Amino acid sequence: MTGSVPGQHGPRAAVLGAGSWGTTFAKVLADAGCAVTLHARRPELARAIGETRENPDYLPGIALPDRLRATTDPAEALRDAEIVVLAVPSQSLRDNLVEWAPLLPADAVLLSLMKGIELGSTKRMSQVICEITGAGAERVAALSGPNLAREIAEEQPAATVIACTDQDRAAQVQAACHTSYFRPYTNRDLVGCELGGAVKNVIALACGITEGMGFGDNTRASLITRGLAETARLGMALGAELTTFAGLAGLGDLVATCSSPLSRNRTFGEKLGRGMTLEEVQQTTRQVAEGVKSCRPVLDLASAHGVDMPLTEAVVRVCHEGVPAAQMVKEIMSREAKPE
Repeated sequence: MTGSVPGQHGPRAAVLGAGSWGTTFAKVLADAGCAVTLHARRPELARAIGETRENPDYLPGIALPDRLRATTDPAEALRDAEIVVLAVPSQSLRDNLVEWAPLLPADAVLLSLMKGIELGSTKRMSQVICEITGAGAERVAALSGPNLAREIAEEQPAATVIACTDQDRAAQVQAACHTSYFRPYTNRDLVGCELGGAVKNVIALACGITEGMGFGDNTRASLITRGLAETARLGMALGAELTTFAGLAGLGDLVATCSSPLSRNRTFGEKLGRGMTLEEVQQTTRQVAEGVKSCRPVLDLASAHGVDMPLTEAVVRVCHEGVPAAQMVKEIMSREAKPE
């Protein structure tokens, strides 16, 4: 089975980052008719993808299309690319971009797959991209939604949002990744889509923690709902559209990430909830749980705008201040009662 749309020949695309989501999205682009070059840092991974048509480290068992090539040379990956997809861990974006910026084609759309807020600067990923590359905001887009990589790689139906202030560029990316199993919508609200993607990882950690402590569906539903409320509060303070948080990049992504065992952040939180330390959990996984690093800058951003984010604050305390998970739950439940 293949998800490609017959007779379609899409643009040239470069995907920088060969983790599970970068590789999956490269597959989506290839299935939609793009010629795709995937950049992997490690030569043995690039070679394995080329020889076995599979990413053995991050997506074992998933056949990759022939239209997808892998290379360790960023210049080769970026040559003549019309769409450049950035799929590295959020906190490594700045350093990577400094290296890649001189190689970027002058008019390419720069599409962020990253869901995080930068430590220290509290910048969203699109702001970091504009700052380092000098690209105008109209060239930068972000993709967000309920997008668990493994399910999409298996061609299970999913929808997503491409957010960009320039409608034409959003439509260009939309056409480039639309397949029989992957349905992209466009949205002009870049701020809301990026915030939804970043904060949901933090809320998923909270859901995982309570799951690890043995709590059930009521607890999770309460956290998802209150988590959505605090995400929307921060979004409104930063000029986002309220409706974005009711959509795929808000509620959709939040539900998937908080509910699925495939979610890195939820799984990470679950281990914390069972009593493992942050360091112990980090040693058990090669995948990056973005919420662990992003929770502090999200809270800093909220504080700078006078926004109350109790769940985010609780996650920061567990992840970075050594507060036991049981104490976190007690603190949340003993907050002053007030109207919803």
